[in-house]
Amino acid sequence: YEPTRDEMYWAEKGAGAYLNDRRLRVSARRQLAESVVGTGLPFRDGADQPVYLGTLAAVLPATSGVRRFGAAALDLAYVAAGRLDGFWEFGLSPWDIAAGMLLVREAGGFVTDLAGGQKMMETGDVLAANDRLHLPLAALIKQAIRGGRPAA
Repeated sequence: YEPTRDEMYWAEKGAGAYLNDRRLRVSARRQLAESVVGTGLPFRDGADQPVYLGTLAAVLPATSGVRRFGAAALDLAYVAAGRLDGFWEFGLSPWDIAAGMLLVREAGGFVTDLAGGQKMMETGDVLAANDRLHLPLAALIKQAIRGGRPAA
């Protein structure tokens, strides 16, 4: 629920994703260069800051823009609604991503960990986008993290 907009995002496995009573679909954007993606930034110990700066340095020139709203659950809901074309973040907790993962998948998107696998709940690393943008965005992020952190 996003109280400032009175928006209820909800999904049921196999039955779709919805914003209030409207069915959601991920964006149909085809080109990474035209996309707007979201991310989060580390705020605790800062150990991942160099890695995040590397991913931002890779993603910023390859896209139309990067946004940070500050809540992974909302970022994933925005991917499901087509408001963001993609989203990535590291080190999240299961409660930050579980509902949003279902929203994105039920809206026709792809959700993986940064290695392209399904260990998001274990690693806390998540990447979500539509079918056209997921692989190119994943490739950029994987290349960027190789310098500051072992690839997932």
